[in-house]
Amino acid sequence: MVAPLLAVGGLAACSSSDAPPDVAEGEEHIPCALNGAAELKPVCAVERVVHSGFLTLVVRHPDGGFRRFDVQTDGSGLAPSDGADAIVARLGEDRMEVTLGDDRYLFPVTMKMHDPR
Repeated sequence: MVAPLLAVGGLAACSSSDAPPDVAEGEEHIPCALNGAAELKPVCAVERVVHSGFLTLVVRHPDGGFRRFDVQTDGSGLAPSDGADAIVARLGEDRMEVTLGDDRYLFPVTMKMHDPR
């Protein structure tokens, strides 16, 4: 009885009417413009992952795609984690716009004062 249920579930998952969600699953969202879109919309989810003491931001797209960015410990911003194209970052008062390929992301930032000690 289990096998027929699995087969039906598999067919339902392949339905052509299944469109990606409008917003990526996740608790925290940032504005993004994907695939060359002009308008930034808060549809990308951000997950923070700490590995070996280093912080990585995983940005999930509504269609299931994702990008990973390493937070630089020297305060210089973000770097692509997985050898992706170079990023272009513009820093504003409380936000950093990051462009990677045809995708743009708007991250909130906290500025740290330089300690000359």
